[in-house]
Amino acid sequence: MREILGRRRRLRFWRKGRPAPRLHAALTCATEWNWPVLPGVGLDAAGRRTEHGRGCACPDPECVVPGGHPFDPGLLAATTDERMVRWWWTQRPAAPVVLATGGRAPCAVSLPAVAGVRALSVLDRMEIRLGPVLATPTRWSLLVAPYSMERLGELLYAKDRVPSSLRFHGSGGYLVLPPSETGTGQVRWERAPLPGTAAPWLPDVEAVVDALVEASVNAPSGVTPPETGEGSRLAY
Repeated sequence: MREILGRRRRLRFWRKGRPAPRLHAALTCATEWNWPVLPGVGLDAAGRRTEHGRGCACPDPECVVPGGHPFDPGLLAATTDERMVRWWWTQRPAAPVVLATGGRAPCAVSLPAVAGVRALSVLDRMEIRLGPVLATPTRWSLLVAPYSMERLGELLYAKDRVPSSLRFHGSGGYLVLPPSETGTGQVRWERAPLPGTAAPWLPDVEAVVDALVEASVNAPSGVTPPETGEGSRLAY
């Protein structure tokens, strides 16, 4: 009994001594890295399920990004203001942490998980320095330095083929950050930002786009990547 009570005391101390995990993640992004964030809509409290995974808390019964998108407030409300961030996640501590991409924040390129495993192996063999990499059971996202749509268009125009499964998150886009959970599963860091107060280093999109296009074109459909335990479904 003493051991159980002691564990409970430590748990209460942890709750009082530091923010809840998603608030802590949101504060790190906003105040240490200067990345604008806002709370995502979250998952349906009743546990409803759809073809895309667990049901979304938004009004759309056919939502294709369940739990993993802004709703109220909208994406334009993303901020680095500490007081606003604290208020949002105090009201909704389980809300996903949504990063508004582009501008002064990172951009990203995402691809199906099976292609992501292949792409990271290729980039590591090429000894290309990578920034943080996000992973869900269905998709991986490589964070890159902000890019303009004009520059991205030039890069892609030079390719013989750009698969539709490859997605680009620039200005006006968003990503869900760890330790959030969406309808397709838990969001985690496959390559976590290095500890410290400085914003994570990010590669230019030019350094990674060739390998990502190649991996997406050649990834075998339905193969299960060993790191994720899930197939590559075309879901967000």
